[in-house]
Amino acid sequence: MSREIVLADFFSGCGGTALGFASAGVRPVFATDWDEEAVETFKLNFPTVDAVQRDIRELETDEVVSVMPPADEAIRLLAGCAPCQPFSGHRNAATQEDERSDLVLELLRFVEALRPQLVFVENVPGMRRASESSGPLKEFIEELKKTHHVALDTISCADYGVPQTRNRLVLVASSLGEIELPAPTHGPLTDQRLATVRDAIHSLPHDIKASEAVKISSHKAMRLSALNRERIEATPEGGDRRDWPKRLWLDCHRGGVAGHTDVYGRLSWDKPAPTLTTKCISYSNGRYGHPSEHRALTAREAARLQTFPDSFEFAGGLTSQARQIGNAVPVVLAQRFGEHFIKHVFGAGGAQKIGSSDPTSVSDGSGALVARTAA
Repeated sequence: MSREIVLADFFSGCGGTALGFASAGVRPVFATDWDEEAVETFKLNFPTVDAVQRDIRELETDEVVSVMPPADEAIRLLAGCAPCQPFSGHRNAATQEDERSDLVLELLRFVEALRPQLVFVENVPGMRRASESSGPLKEFIEELKKTHHVALDTISCADYGVPQTRNRLVLVASSLGEIELPAPTHGPLTDQRLATVRDAIHSLPHDIKASEAVKISSHKAMRLSALNRERIEATPEGGDRRDWPKRLWLDCHRGGVAGHTDVYGRLSWDKPAPTLTTKCISYSNGRYGHPSEHRALTAREAARLQTFPDSFEFAGGLTSQARQIGNAVPVVLAQRFGEHFIKHVFGAGGAQKIGSSDPTSVSDGSGALVARTAA
């Protein structure tokens, strides 16, 4: 018999996690998110996956169990990347009052019902800080440890090939045996340098108006006001509002340069981008100015910085697309963890757990890896 690895993706967003795991050889089977346009995007790109738009608190476990392959025929991977906004650094004081802060605990219902051998959870580092002594993450981990080996740490996405200094808290768990986080693939301790903005977006046409005939989906930028046009023209590559003449300063900054300096900033060609947020195509909301053009990033450029391929289509208008892109797990990051899970399952310890002392990996024809085990 053969057993493939299948994915149930909770808080799936537009599909960054699913695409990354699929690229590694895991087959997405189920996905759910509350964002209607994100689910529409997911369905555009994963037409064979059972994707539903639902608040996880209203989702019944039977709805998920019914579409999953039988437990004795597949290795189940549960992914859950709950909304990060309650744990973002500037919101720590309000975390306890945000009703979304407990959503990670909803995953426990599905862990019990699906009995997944593998679990993947990703969020902002603030989630860990908010739960050090007590809180939803601490409770989730304590329950998960009753059935799984758990490892978690804060990692930089740049260390795994993402052209972005995006720090994330990542948890991996396995009921098959001890598991660790994958080692970095890029950076000073490896043989690959960090990926840069140039690597990601330089091949795209820079002049949006001149490139309209190219028909690259989502390669559109938000319009700038006349004043912001002056501001970005006064900003060198990698620079920010501190480079402006005083006449362009905002009123709130006229008393000095205190406050966030990334706002109204330009990206540097030869460095990773900063963390992309849901406002990643807005010049005034971060260092999202194009390195050389007098405009903000396009949605396609932002998608590339999140390592989505150009073939990935986004539903909704530019504002919605930016929200979906900023909320997504970078595709390449998920791929690295997917590859790590596959090695774990098909390694000596994990393979014995699933019924074979000498498994071999083969393709099932759909791109998913399966383990050929003894009948």
